[in-house]
Amino acid sequence: MYDLIIRNGTIYDGLGGAPFVGDIAITGDTIAVVGKVNGPGRQEIDAEGLIVTPGFVDVHTHYDGQATWDDVMAPSSWHGVTTVVMGNCGVGFAPAKPDKHEWLIGLMEGVEDIPGTALAEGMSWDWESFPEYLDSLERLPRTIDIGTHVPHGAVRAYVMGERGASNEEPTDADIAAMSKIVEDGLRAGALGFSSSRTVLHKSIDGELVPGTTATARELIGIGRAMGNVGYGVFEMASDLVPEWKEFDWMTALSKETGLPVTFAMLQSPMKQMHWTEQMAACEEANRTGGNVVAQISLRGTGVVMAWRGTVHPFVQRPSWQAIAGLPWDEQLAHLKDPAFKAKLLAEDNLPPPSMDTAALFMLVTAGWALQFPLVDGFSYEPTREESIALVADAAGRDPAEYAYDVLMENEGTGFIYLPILNYQDGNLEFIKGLLERDDTVVSLSDGGAHCGTICDAAAPTFLLSYWARDRKAGTIPVELAVKRQCHDTARLYGLNDRGVLKPGYLADLNVIDFKRLRLSRPWLAFDLPAGGKRLLQKADGYVATIKSGEITFRDGEVTAARPGTLIRGPQNVEQRVAAE
Repeated sequence: MYDLIIRNGTIYDGLGGAPFVGDIAITGDTIAVVGKVNGPGRQEIDAEGLIVTPGFVDVHTHYDGQATWDDVMAPSSWHGVTTVVMGNCGVGFAPAKPDKHEWLIGLMEGVEDIPGTALAEGMSWDWESFPEYLDSLERLPRTIDIGTHVPHGAVRAYVMGERGASNEEPTDADIAAMSKIVEDGLRAGALGFSSSRTVLHKSIDGELVPGTTATARELIGIGRAMGNVGYGVFEMASDLVPEWKEFDWMTALSKETGLPVTFAMLQSPMKQMHWTEQMAACEEANRTGGNVVAQISLRGTGVVMAWRGTVHPFVQRPSWQAIAGLPWDEQLAHLKDPAFKAKLLAEDNLPPPSMDTAALFMLVTAGWALQFPLVDGFSYEPTREESIALVADAAGRDPAEYAYDVLMENEGTGFIYLPILNYQDGNLEFIKGLLERDDTVVSLSDGGAHCGTICDAAAPTFLLSYWARDRKAGTIPVELAVKRQCHDTARLYGLNDRGVLKPGYLADLNVIDFKRLRLSRPWLAFDLPAGGKRLLQKADGYVATIKSGEITFRDGEVTAARPGTLIRGPQNVEQRVAAE
């Protein structure tokens, strides 16, 4: 008798093949049969009229703190994700000397907009070295599997102290010491190494992430430690400044080690390299023997603005700043006051906190042509005509006043969507071509991060519901969408035991009512430790999510099962068969 049988579902195997109707039988944590299953199971799910996919693998998250206390791992787990990779962008919490705990929290808070109070209260800090951090992560069972990178910022600060934190040039001895930490981290089970090379990533005190201005000498030196181990992904976010010649060292490192180097590829008004130049350089690197992979997002990357969020169009006006520290009920009373509204709307914005973010704050505080009311049924590919600028103009209203009223909807809980990246053309068409390329990987959900501004952890649901079904300007096949979020993401990180529905593979699956799959309207919750806020978004249509053969979610509700664990190093089907 099998432990679990899913019957009569339309199966998408994760490899991109045509779907077929069949059964899937599971024994323990392993897929036993795909096709026709005779005999009963201890549990059965009738999937007639539903689709069955592998569990989704999300390779760009920031659950580094949350994973130490949270066993549910929402919001990613709400969206069919059964495996995440965290520790991206060079920020994380290990290695960590005791006197650097507060500093590392400030780094994560500044870069990833995760409330520092939540991190301070939630984390136990029962580690110093990176291997000890992995041991700590392994102690807590979860709904999903987690893997992580060794983060450049923490390593630099650990080895170089204040010199590392302030981005000074390392000595040869420093590079050797950092390389040793990275090598030890990989041998203990890390899946890669990450770095941040963008001026937009700063600590809560406005300091650049350690390693932002690192030279090729340092980056290749550390990368060679990964080559010594023989596996691992070198991940980074970068401004791709031409004089840094990022593609030169990425290509050289991937050729020397044989390992993938992956970077965040965005259509950005702030990057000096146009996205077509980035992809051309990526293509050339791989044509000459490199292994360079572009991480792409699925919708406009920007901010969801709200009065209680991290930013909104009026955040730099004196009247708002005068009430910013008040309890919400008192803020709301002021916001409802017509006199307060008139005074605030008559004010000019104060200067931005940093000149590095001046252009960003111009978009936030006055970019009405790129701001859209986020209402029920909202499309993440809105037209220019739906912008606050044009809607207000058509109504003969001031756009700032119109934006104020949008935020005041539903007792001051309204949202405004501002797609800063990936939306220069006013559409997402260029992403469609990227989804069809072999040198890209679906990424950049930032699950667990940007708590007051972004809820892109819903990316897998968006990929299926929008890109494979609802997009009027052109969709991709469902089987391609599934392959991109399952097989392709898993293979990049050497997780060769998942992302595919075949006998012998890990029993991570989703049973989905594809016709009913919908994203909910986001909301702000205050459920992190110390009442920390986060922007959340759920979905309808997930009938069941199965992790390692156990049902972790039924109809969107979490069960008691916690089969998820820490992934240590690459995973293979052969290893699984041998272990049984």
